[in-house]
Formats: sequence, structure tokens, C-alpha cells
Amino acid sequence: MKDRSKSTDEALTRRSFMKGGAGAVIAASCLSHLKASTAMFEPHLPKPADAKTYVCPPCGLPCDKLTFDKPGNCPNCGMILVPAGDSGDGPPRVAILVFNGAELIDFAGPWEVFGTAGFLVHTVAEEPEPLTVVFGQKIIPDYTFDNAPRADILLVPGGGVFGYLKNEKLIGWIQDKSKQVSHVMSVCTGAFLLGQAGLLSGQSATCTHGMVEDLAMFPNTKVVFNARYVESGKIITTAGLSSGIDGAIHLVSKMLGKGEAQRVALGMEYRWDPDAKWARGALADKYLPMKLKGAEAKIISTEGDTDRWETKFLVSQPTTSFQIVTLVRERIAAHTAMGGMYKPVSHMLGAPVLSGASASDSKIRWKFKDEQGRGWSGVGLVEPALADKNEFIVTLKIERQS
Repeated sequence: MKDRSKSTDEALTRRSFMKGGAGAVIAASCLSHLKASTAMFEPHLPKPADAKTYVCPPCGLPCDKLTFDKPGNCPNCGMILVPAGDSGDGPPRVAILVFNGAELIDFAGPWEVFGTAGFLVHTVAEEPEPLTVVFGQKIIPDYTFDNAPRADILLVPGGGVFGYLKNEKLIGWIQDKSKQVSHVMSVCTGAFLLGQAGLLSGQSATCTHGMVEDLAMFPNTKVVFNARYVESGKIITTAGLSSGIDGAIHLVSKMLGKGEAQRVALGMEYRWDPDAKWARGALADKYLPMKLKGAEAKIISTEGDTDRWETKFLVSQPTTSFQIVTLVRERIAAHTAMGGMYKPVSHMLGAPVLSGASASDSKIRWKFKDEQGRGWSGVGLVEPALADKNEFIVTLKIERQS
């Protein structure tokens, strides 16, 4: 009895509290002891032929091997019991495509969302061998393309996807699976796999900042630069990295309701705002050079929003204010806010127009128009660093004109 008690106590995980609250978990713990002490007095009746069997979703605890004859919560870990097998009953099922070089947060973030919502999640790869994803994390896929079970949601992460665009088996599996599921969601550059599979034709789509422009390589695709996620029919594409969390919570809200989505976000301690307009690709930093080519410089601060931005550099070479001003003017004049790696697009209408300057002027002023024709003004300032007279602080500011 002591061993069983210890096992049950160890099973009271953080997930238990998130799923049912502290009171439910304590009650589950007490019930498991009570059931153990009274089981010997219960009559063992024959099981009806059509009776369902329920199991605990995989949690890594011993209760993964238990079966139950009624729905409810697992008495050990507190997770919601689901019908055994693949009968079509129970919570939604999520298939996550995984491959070498996949971006970790692209699938781990949505996985946490779907798992917290009670969805059943499994991974699928081309082969059963272990995979190495970004940052060296090792994962073993649950299934291959040949034996993957049915799913309601297909999640396609990003990362090193471009080597897979010509993988006919992988692209073919995405095409086939997309016809079987009710929702397809990509994160980051996973959108390029959807595009290669022909799923973005006639759709609006987005992906990670700095590469979203390249989605224009897919015919009849409307590229969206200023959204954290884009829903277009059964296809949801999200921007980069953590944007997948917002896309997954949105999908939970769509399938189970806003209240359930809010519960999931709170359980994850995630600040979810379904009406938020923040998107990495919409920020104004794209109109400023992020590097001062030809100088030894490092960024010491960079901040702003969609209508203004300020970046400060600490410059150690060149060593005179005049040389630095000259170099910075060249960098500003050459910067046209190009985005995209394979199909670059400028986010400015023409090049910036700089004002004249004297040899002793430490200020730089310029104007430009963005791709929507809105006017912007910029100012740069070069001044000695207080800590070291041989270094300079370069401050670049831009602001959209009202």
C-alpha cells in the first residue's frame, strides 16, 4: 500500500493542477486510495460487448498502461480520459510533421497549447529514425508517413525546410493529409512546404519576418506582412517562432470556444490577446540599417513600434566623428528596406533623400516614403561615448509623419 501511495503522490504533476485545479487533483489522489481499498469488495460483472475502453493520454507516468471502463479523469495524473483506439470519438487529434532541422519552438509551442487543451498530439516523419532539430534537440517520431493514424489537425513547422521542397514523398504526404484533416496550420517557414504542396494557391498567407516576401514565389498567393497569423479557409499560416502559439490558441478558440482558449492561455501563463495587432513584420525597424557596414560597431539598444524606431550603435572604428558621419550617410542612402532572401522586395518608394551637411555637422537628416506612400523623417546623431573618448555613440531615429 505504501508503494501505491508513493506512486500516486509522484503522479501529481504540474499538468494535473493545470487540467483540473488543486482541489480536483487532491480529490483524485484520495479517490485512487479509496478505490484501491474497496476494489476487493466490488462485484466483477461481465463487460457488455459494446462497452468502450478509456485510457489516459500519454503522460510518461505508469498510468499510461492503465485502462478504464468509464470516461472521466485519470485518478493518477488528472488528465481527461479518452476512448482507446482510433474510433473517431474523443478529443481532436493533431499530427505534427517533424524533420531534421525543424525549428524547436515551431512545434513545441503549439504542442503545449494543444496538449493543454486536451488534444491528442503525435509526431510524423518520413522515417522512424531519431531526428535532430534546431539547437541539437533529439526527437523520435511516433509514426512515419506509411503508418500515421488519422488526425483532425495537421501542423507543419518551419526551420530548415528548403532542402525538403523537392522531397516528393514529404510534399505528397502533406497534400494527402491536408485532404483528410479539418485544419492545416504552418508556423514560420513551414508555409513554404504548404506552398510547394499547392495549398497556398488562392489563399492569403504569412510567415517569418525577413522571408515573408518570398511567399510571392507561389502563384496566386496574397502575401500578408502585418499579421501574427492569417486564417484563409482551412489553412492557417503564422509568422515566425512564438507566433505559432497564438495561431494554435486561435485554433482552439475556433474549435472549442473563446472561454476554453482563455483557459488554455492562463494555464500556460501566456498573455493571449485575440485582438492584438502586434506583428514582427509590421515594425518600423526595417526602415533602418541594422548594421553599419565598414565600421566596427555593435547595437546597444533598438526599440520602437510600427510608427517610430530608435537604434543606438557603439562605434570603435572609424575613430573620428567626420569619418563616422560620412559612413553613416552612405549606409542610410543605400538602405531601401529590402526584405526576402530569394525574392527580395523593397518596402520603400525610392531611395531615402538626405539633407546637405557641412564638414563639422554631427547630425544627419533624411526623408523617405514607405511602400504605402506614407512619409517618414529620420535623424542621426554622432557623439563621443562618455566611457571612452575613442568610441562614439551613433543614434538613428525615424518617425512616421502624421
